[in-house]
Amino acid sequence: MSKQQQFLLPDVGEGLTEAEILNWSVRVGDTVEINQILVEIETAKAAVELPSPYEGVVQTLHVQEGETLPVGQPLITILSDSRDAAPAREAVPTPAAAALDRAALLVGYGPQEGSRTRRRRTPGSRPVSTEQTSAPPSPTPDTAAKPPVRKLAKDLGVDITTVPPTGPGDTVTRDDVHRAAEAACAPAAEPPAPQHSERPAETRIPIRGVRKHTAAAMVASAFTAPHVTEFMTVDMTATVALRDTVSVRREFTELRVTPLLFVARAFVLALRNTPEANASWDEDAQEIVLKQDVNLGIAAATERGLIVPNIKRADRLSLRGLAEAITSLTNTARAGKTLPQAMAGGSVTLTNVGVFGVDTGTPILNPGEAAILAIGAIRRTPWVVTDNSGAERIEPRWVTQLALSFDHRLVDGQQGSRLLADTAALLHNPGLAML
Repeated sequence: MSKQQQFLLPDVGEGLTEAEILNWSVRVGDTVEINQILVEIETAKAAVELPSPYEGVVQTLHVQEGETLPVGQPLITILSDSRDAAPAREAVPTPAAAALDRAALLVGYGPQEGSRTRRRRTPGSRPVSTEQTSAPPSPTPDTAAKPPVRKLAKDLGVDITTVPPTGPGDTVTRDDVHRAAEAACAPAAEPPAPQHSERPAETRIPIRGVRKHTAAAMVASAFTAPHVTEFMTVDMTATVALRDTVSVRREFTELRVTPLLFVARAFVLALRNTPEANASWDEDAQEIVLKQDVNLGIAAATERGLIVPNIKRADRLSLRGLAEAITSLTNTARAGKTLPQAMAGGSVTLTNVGVFGVDTGTPILNPGEAAILAIGAIRRTPWVVTDNSGAERIEPRWVTQLALSFDHRLVDGQQGSRLLADTAALLHNPGLAML
């Protein structure tokens, strides 16, 4: 006997209320197994792949790619054998499956009686039937294109099934989509020029997912916490030399050993003298919340926008442990696989604007945090050096600028200055960490 199993969009972490459907991995009529990836969604924090909690045949996809679905609303219906109706509890865990396995704790996971909340659709989306279907719909041309290319086509209003492919293996490329968009914008009386056609005067991109969340968070932070930013120029010659020594050691050869690693280490050590900066402001309770652990956020620029995953208990890690954590965090962010829980619970943040060749900046606090440190480009610069006898000379040194923004409700000028000066002192003379 078969039974319909309706999988509702779960809250995959930190009270998220909605998600955008990026890419379905299954179609109506497909047979799926437990833990098989069904769909990739983009929440306000990250892109997440959702595995199937049931096995059976896909009966209905309740939402199309590009639509936004509230948590707790129907995502997919699977026709299962009644003996296999219950979601698996002992399936092989994956990062996304681990989040889904908290069935009783996830909003919208499992049947909900009497739910009548309507699904919000993005402009231009087509309605999807929620009626049961006994057979797959009429087949449509299977166009080969990568998910980012499909998303570009949606954003430009191009029907990707009509785009002539020119890529390897008859795949549709980004240029193919742009050419199709240009042709659609050309006057009807004039044939599209085969070469050197003009691009549209502007392109409109819907504000969604990570970028939407980041924009709202930065506005809220900038106009809630009174920001103060202080700057300091630092001679990092000794730190650069230490980096060169450490990077060739056997235990570090497969890890990312960059100046950021040593700035992170100096920052968490300096916080021991200024614990007030590792805190948050609870407006409702009218309390200052001092954090016992330093969960160090590392700002990362990705294709979906800026994200700030954090390293839990970074102050308890050795230099090698911190290097492993930064390497893992960076690789995961670049692959677009950062999970929402990795971006929750941060206490302070580092942002490396130096990788773009920028000398300094005035960073905006990550919401709920009291301090953020920006690291500028490390440059070879003429520097006045004083020897033990007091004599001065000019030498080329490795120099950078640090910019520390802090919440003036939590951190006063003396405390912020001490945190910045202590961090700079450790970078100027790493041997101070031994004291």
